Amino acid sequence: MSDPRIDAATLEAFTKDCFVRAGLPEADAAIEAEVLIWANLRGVDSHGVQRIPSYLDNLEKGWMNATPDIKILKESPAVLYMDADKAMGPIPTVQAMNAVIEKAKQVGIGWCLIRNVTHQGAMGYYSEMAVAEGLAGIAVVCSPPNMAPFGAKAAGLHNSPIAFSFPTSKHKTVTLDMATSVAAGGKLSVASDKRVPIPVEWALAPDGSETTDPDVASILRPAGGPKGSGLAMVFQCLTSLMANNPLIVPVLKSGEKIHNQNSFVAAIDISFFINVDDYRSLLDETIDELKALPKADGHEEIMMPGEPEYRTFDDRSANGIPLPPGTVEKLQEAAQRLDLTSPV
Repeated sequence: MSDPRIDAATLEAFTKDCFVRAGLPEADAAIEAEVLIWANLRGVDSHGVQRIPSYLDNLEKGWMNATPDIKILKESPAVLYMDADKAMGPIPTVQAMNAVIEKAKQVGIGWCLIRNVTHQGAMGYYSEMAVAEGLAGIAVVCSPPNMAPFGAKAAGLHNSPIAFSFPTSKHKTVTLDMATSVAAGGKLSVASDKRVPIPVEWALAPDGSETTDPDVASILRPAGGPKGSGLAMVFQCLTSLMANNPLIVPVLKSGEKIHNQNSFVAAIDISFFINVDDYRSLLDETIDELKALPKADGHEEIMMPGEPEYRTFDDRSANGIPLPPGTVEKLQEAAQRLDLTSPV
């Protein structure tokens, strides 16, 4: 039997209601819901509604703050330094991205370092905000350790997701949204929800041994070995350490891990260097030439970063978002917990 499909608008309304019941102001709950459904529509289910129960848990624990006092600690024409006061990630990150977009329009680039934030969802949502304004966008996040550095069999780095987005004319926006691990941590939860094993390359068991059980796997493995591990280290340098909110060493020393994140978002004014329409045309031409290359065995076409997600978006926008059994149970649990009607 195939997974039930739920209309995106219905699922988004339910998600918003969950967070309003959990204490978020209505406008903030709407942002949170939009970011989660954005991910589900693109097939990034690891960062979609399956996270609702864990977010509710974190709100109850005080690890996430439903009514944060978000502050700008420091500001220059190009740079912002923000403390998010443990806000649910999308709320301060949307604020930060809007701010750096305006800075980029004024001085060519905008950069915001965000400390003390919580799970931000799919980072491509924020980099694509810049593209909507004719700019290039970047978004990066770091959390406590969940990935084994190259050569280790214990968690020591975070798998630091990063997203880049660039505008086109005839093709879809080019968006590379990836983690520095072989697979995002949320994909373990999705595999568990689907009741399927994971590839052995994805993650290790708590004792450092190999496993294909998503319910046992807990230590992610770096993509490309030293390459993914090295990038994760670089992003620590650009986020947690620079924000004076270290999340790696305290956990490694104490063994205690609470949810917290540091992040940066940036926007670049392409028109400072080249006419934006000319840039779009050059990128379209580049894509055309890449797609025209001879296909490798087993490949029917050459796809660009973000292209599979856009195709999934078209399908799910028309036919609804499929929800595996475990995710259905999570939504039903959340509905019961908050005295709401489950959408499925």
